[in-house]
Amino acid sequence: MSTLPTSARLHVVSGKGGTGKTTVAAALALALAADGRSVLLVETEGRQGIAQLFDTPPLPYEERRVAVARGGGEVKALAIDVEEALLDYLDMFYNLRRAGRALRKMGAIDFATAIAPGLRDVLITGKVKEAVTRRHDGKHVYDAVVVDAPPTGRITRFLNVTNEMGQLARSGPIKTQSDGVMAVLRSPQTAVHLVTILEDMPVQETADAIDELRKVGLPLGSVIVNLATDPVLPADDLARAVDSGLTGADLAPALAAAHLPADDAVAEALAAQTVEHARRWSAQDALRDDVEALGLPTVELPLLTGPMDLGALFELADRLDEHLRTEVAA
Repeated sequence: MSTLPTSARLHVVSGKGGTGKTTVAAALALALAADGRSVLLVETEGRQGIAQLFDTPPLPYEERRVAVARGGGEVKALAIDVEEALLDYLDMFYNLRRAGRALRKMGAIDFATAIAPGLRDVLITGKVKEAVTRRHDGKHVYDAVVVDAPPTGRITRFLNVTNEMGQLARSGPIKTQSDGVMAVLRSPQTAVHLVTILEDMPVQETADAIDELRKVGLPLGSVIVNLATDPVLPADDLARAVDSGLTGADLAPALAAAHLPADDAVAEALAAQTVEHARRWSAQDALRDDVEALGLPTVELPLLTGPMDLGALFELADRLDEHLRTEVAA
């Protein structure tokens, strides 16, 4: 089995809503599973987005194979159920699984997570840590774990809440569990990747999340620019359209030469679309400088036409694999 193209074994993927973080997490899992490796892809928000991407039935609280990667590797997926995670926790530390089932029937678990929302995140990160550190015959069960995490607005709280809970307990299982989870999350084996698109608000949220994560000592991975597009005009024509604009009269000769309708209305409409495209591209290109200024390894994933099926995921996975093997590994 080949080694991972990165030192990290836990990959946490976050991003502003609408940036495609679940798709990126799935593609990253496929990339990491290449060459015979075993990867677990974890869903934390109960949306069943992973099942939809891999065209499988809704995921239970059970690790199930959803894809075979290049070279015979496999991706398993797990949708974390908070109630079941709590039962695991009670059984692991207190031998109270049966009592936990009784609490669930009484509605006590829903009540507890409602009055202490941080408990949900503690249980989820605890389950993730268990998967990362699980061993069989002396070897890690999974070469890597990828987490489709909450959006950037919640990511720091989500990852650091276990540390905050641990500070409330001076000793005992809660303290031991908290320290163990944070030891993994703050170690070099963890990388928090942030997904953005080339728009002002997602880029700003990414910058804010990076600052927050650095302040609490959580390790950062890459910035992944998703849904990137290429310009449809040469650079000189783009610059001209941005600086001086275009008119229908400018395009009329080219339309006539191509034997296309060259009436004034068509030419003016095409000119307006060309100027709009050029200005949008110029604004996006300027945001690339802002992304680069964040100081993290960066990779762009293209906007793909057609449905986001397994073939499209593999195409994105190839881009991420190249990024991990070159820029990140270097």
